Amino acid sequence: MTVPVRVLEKYKTEVVPAMQAQFSYKNPMMMPKIVKVVINIGVGDAKTDSKFIDAAVSELATISGQKPMIKKSKKSIANFKLREGTPVGCCVTLRGTRMWEFLDRLMNLTLARIKDFQGVSRTSFDGRGNYNLGLKEQLIFPEINYDKVIKLRGMNITIVTTAGTDEEAFVMLEKLGMPFAHAE
Repeated sequence: MTVPVRVLEKYKTEVVPAMQAQFSYKNPMMMPKIVKVVINIGVGDAKTDSKFIDAAVSELATISGQKPMIKKSKKSIANFKLREGTPVGCCVTLRGTRMWEFLDRLMNLTLARIKDFQGVSRTSFDGRGNYNLGLKEQLIFPEINYDKVIKLRGMNITIVTTAGTDEEAFVMLEKLGMPFAHAE
């Protein structure tokens, strides 16, 4: 059973026809799509105490609804007192229904909870149509219980698309409802 998601319905009914008119795609397969959303949390403190990585994993699981993968260091770096194989972060890759539900919550609920929110950056595209968004704390997600947070952590959210250019990806995300900052 599939759950209808507002953002997915909006993509199919509003974004696709508008982008076909604007970019005059000859083939429907040329239409850019969102492939996946990757959420990363770096946990540098985990080298001294493992409770930090456990807390980050549980918070990321709560936010995404999926079990995160723990990332370990690939090599030892003496200046950072880091050994090979030490947990340094966690990440989760969302696809399908979970991805659309997360994007819906992110664009319509979570970003609005940021204090003095002016919109997300228009320049955070990588040149290949993918968008990166950095958040300073996990407390803006309504699923996170403030009392159980050990330490404030930032996270990186990457929206991977099939768009060939940044302009196509920008138009697609803007029509989906991503609250971009006004151009200056």
